[in-house]
Parts: sequence; C-alpha cells; structure tokens
Amino acid sequence: MRIILAPMEGLADVHLRRLITAQGGYDWVVSEFVRVVDRLYPDRVLLKNCPELEQGGRTDSGTPLRVQLLGNHPQAMAANAVRAVELGSFGIDINFGCPSKTVNRSKGGAVLLKEPDTLYSVVRAVREAVPAQVMVSAKMRLGFDDTSLMLENASAIESAGAGELTVHARTRLQGYAPPAHWHELARIKEHITIPLIANGDICSVEDYHRCVAIAGTADVMLGRGAVRLPFLAKQIRANSAPQAQWADVAPLLQHFWQEIGVSMSPKDRVGRIKQWVNYLRQSHSEAETLWVAIRAEKDAQILDSRLHAIVEG
Repeated sequence: MRIILAPMEGLADVHLRRLITAQGGYDWVVSEFVRVVDRLYPDRVLLKNCPELEQGGRTDSGTPLRVQLLGNHPQAMAANAVRAVELGSFGIDINFGCPSKTVNRSKGGAVLLKEPDTLYSVVRAVREAVPAQVMVSAKMRLGFDDTSLMLENASAIESAGAGELTVHARTRLQGYAPPAHWHELARIKEHITIPLIANGDICSVEDYHRCVAIAGTADVMLGRGAVRLPFLAKQIRANSAPQAQWADVAPLLQHFWQEIGVSMSPKDRVGRIKQWVNYLRQSHSEAETLWVAIRAEKDAQILDSRLHAIVEG
C-alpha cells in the first residue's frame, strides 16, 4: 500500500500540503503543476510553485515532494525536469490529466490524451534527461471524450520509460461528476507492467477498500477526499474509520487561517479559507454552520472574529 497526496491546482498549495501531510500516512506528495511552454524557467519559478525544494524537497513533516510538470514540448519539459531534480525534487511527475479548458486550449493536460505519440515523446525526453535512479511518473485520465485510446495511452507512457502511472478514473468530458469508473482501472492494470496508482472518489476507508477490490491495486492517490478529511490517509493505514470529530479539525482550520495571513493578501486569504471550509462542510456539520456565517463576508478582520467564535465555540 502506498498513499500519495494529489496535486490540485488552486487547492493543494504549499500551505494545505504542509497541513495535510503533517497528519501522517502519506508516502509522498505531488506538487501543483508547473506549466512548461518552450523554455527552461529560472529557479525562482520552480521555487515559488514548490517551496519545499528549499528544505530538501520535503514538507515540514518530512514527506517527500515530487514536482509535477505540464506541457507538450519534449525538450523544454526535459530541461525543467532536470532542474527540478537538481533543486531537490524526489522524482518528476508529468500531467496528462488536467481538464481545464484554458490549459487544454494551450495543448496541455488531458487534451494530449488524443495524441499517444505526444505522450510518448514527452515522457521519453524526460526519462532520458534525468538520472536513471530518479523516478519519472505520469498522471492521466481515462481519455478525453471517451476511453477509446485509454490502453494505447497507458502503453505509450509505459514504453516511454515511466516507472509509475496514476489514473484518475474519469475522462476529461466527465470532469469530476460521480461516479469514478474504477472498473476501467482494472483494465489498465492488466495491460501494463508498471505500478498503477488509483485516483478518483476515494473519500473514506470504505471507498479505499471498494476501489482496491475493483481496480486491483492497493496504491492510491487522495485528492478531494484528503481535503475533506485531513486524517484520511492515517485512517486507511489503520483500517479504522472513526467518526470525524470537528474538535480535531477545528484547530487545523485555525492554524491554516493564521499561516496564510502571513503570505496572502486579505482578499486572497478570505477566498482561500472559504474554499477549504466549503470542502469541509461535506464531511462536518459544524463546517456547514461556519460556512453560513462566513460565505458572504469579504472583510478579513470580521471573518477572523466569526471564525474564532464558531471554531472556539
């Protein structure tokens, strides 16, 4: 069993990565993607996206970070992969799964699932550029509009030299609409020889066991489930699912609020805490009460008092 914290653009930033991995249970975390166009970025770009590189490539709790790159230019992807590894990244992950229309219009993310040859070229260039002992992995979806190229895409990634493949069990067209199609992961697992990591709709210990039974792999990547339940990885490892206690989550929320106040503008800080509370309310009734109290508030000072009053009781 290996459990990975997923990259989630605009959600799992360095602050939430730090908080969630501190709860334990994760083997590594993948960064939000660094979008590569056609050149090698200066170090400051990688360090801004992945501040963990300045502390040995690990979160504060010691969880290794794997930098994720997104792009279609093989040479530029390879050059940035080399630099990320030199800066301390524990491997390179390549994003072929982002469903964003903006990203796809620029020929990045899931749109490349229409082009198995491009997947091969990008992965091969990165694999040949970084040292042999450095893991090169990729993340994809079941397809763009449908699953017709699913197995061909997985084979292209494997034959290009990737050592691991994570698959979000939906097409780009399906977005994040339930359900995740774990049965398709079983088909991919039978088709490739490298480890398969399952992703999509794993939001509880029960979900984990159902996914394993259907997909046939014990390795999973947790995304939104980890945001809703910061202790989910630890619960999966313990095979225990006690009722989520708001008393355990509330201090994390307070800590997060204080931490982002140091690096974000008041406006961004307000938006960021609302984003997380919106996810928490799906698992905690107390978060629903908090959401009602803060969802229309734009002033950081007023929100601070409301947050303190409700969280502290």
